Amino acid sequence: MAQSPETTTKTHSLPLPTTITSRGVAATELRPWGSFTVLEEGRGYKIKRIEVKPGHRLSLQMHHHRSEHWIVVSGTARVVCGDKEILLSNNQSTYVPQCTAHRLENPGVISLVLIEVQNGEYLGEDDIIRYQDDYARTSN
Repeated sequence: MAQSPETTTKTHSLPLPTTITSRGVAATELRPWGSFTVLEEGRGYKIKRIEVKPGHRLSLQMHHHRSEHWIVVSGTARVVCGDKEILLSNNQSTYVPQCTAHRLENPGVISLVLIEVQNGEYLGEDDIIRYQDDYARTSN
């Protein structure tokens, strides 16, 4: 017996991966140099929005378990990565390899906003070795 097209039509819905489904409003963490907000996190990656106040900088640091990509959204970034120092502005980016000493600074007069994409097996905030810090947070 032939069926009409209306009775054989099926609705297909694909489940969204858990990394795309809503988890509520992201929390912003304040730091002496500014703030960061985790926008998304999944297995092997984390995406943050980082804001650095004018004239402030993060510690000279290194991570054993992750690399980082930084994309400047607004402002100016002075980046130290290994033995190199560069200036970045809107829509410019840089890569920080795992196990490389690095520092991010805002030499400008407006807030520096950037997107950071972390990649690695472990992305915890305790994977920071600080060599120098303006806020007395160096590792012992």
